[in-house]
Amino acid sequence: MRAFSYFTSKGEPRIGMEFENKRYNFTYIWQIFKELKNSPQTPDYYFLQIMIEMGNFSRKVIEDVLTEIKQFRSLDDLIIKETIRYDVPISRPSKIICLGRNYTAHAEEWKSKVPEQPMFFSKLPSSLLPHEGYIRIPKNIGRVDHEIELAVVIGQKARKVLEKDAMDYIAGYTIANDVTARAQQGVAIKKGHPWTLSKGMDTFCPMGPYLIPVDTVENPHNLPLELTVNGGVKQKANTKDMVFKIPELIAYISNHITLEVGDIICTGTPEGTLPIEPGDVIEAKIADFGVLRNNVIED
Repeated sequence: MRAFSYFTSKGEPRIGMEFENKRYNFTYIWQIFKELKNSPQTPDYYFLQIMIEMGNFSRKVIEDVLTEIKQFRSLDDLIIKETIRYDVPISRPSKIICLGRNYTAHAEEWKSKVPEQPMFFSKLPSSLLPHEGYIRIPKNIGRVDHEIELAVVIGQKARKVLEKDAMDYIAGYTIANDVTARAQQGVAIKKGHPWTLSKGMDTFCPMGPYLIPVDTVENPHNLPLELTVNGGVKQKANTKDMVFKIPELIAYISNHITLEVGDIICTGTPEGTLPIEPGDVIEAKIADFGVLRNNVIED
C-alpha cells in the first residue's frame, strides 16, 4: 500500500492510493466513507499532511475504510485513469532536518570522521521537488552531487521523546535525494560557514513519489537503497549501515528541537555520491517504495 499526492488535469489537489496494482482517488473514497458514517465534521482529505494531522494515515485505517466501502459498492469508478502529475508527499513541512555522515563509508570517502553524536543540518521547504520534476542547476555553480536518503515523516508532535517511544511518532517513509552544491559546500566548510546555500537551493530536495505508512514497513533498518544516473548504478547500500538509527535520531533531535506533524528527517546518504550534470536522469529506489525519478537541467 502506497500513498501519493497528485493534481488532476484541472490542477486540483488529490490524495492517491495504490493497492492491488491499481491507483485510486482516495480523496473521493474518503468522501464516500464520510457519507456512510454520517460524519460531516470530518474534513475532506486533499493533502496527505491533513490526513496525518487527523491521525488517519495508517495501513489499518486505510484498510478499514476500504473494507467498509466494498460492502456497499465497487471502487472501479474511482480508479485514476488520467495521467498523474505528482506533488511531493508532504508539501508544507515546518522543517527538513538532514543527517550528515550517518554512513561510515560515506564519511570515509570524503575523508571525514564519523561524528560522536548525530550531526544535522537543514534543507529549506522551498527546495522540495516532486517525482518527475526538474532539478535545476544554476549556471557556473560548480560541482553538484546526488545523495539518496531514506526520509522519515513525523506523524505527531514530538518533544523530548525517549528512544523506546520514538517509532510511535512516525507517520511514514519516503525517498529523498539530498542534492548538494558540492563546490559551494566546500567553500562554506573552509570559511566555517553553514551549508544552507549548498543544500537549500530550489529543487535540491526531490522527494517521493510515495509515502509508505509506517505500519507497512517491517524494519526500516534493513532496506536496500540504490541510485542510478542514466541507468548506471552510482549508490548501492542498505539502511542497516546507518550509524545512528531512527529512534536515536528522533530522540536526539526532539530533545533540542520540537518536531511538528509533517516534519521530515532525511537519515543520511551512503557512499558513492558523484556529480550530476544537465541532461542526466536520476533514479532513486528504496526497497518497494517506488522510483523517484528526476531529470537535470541548467537553470
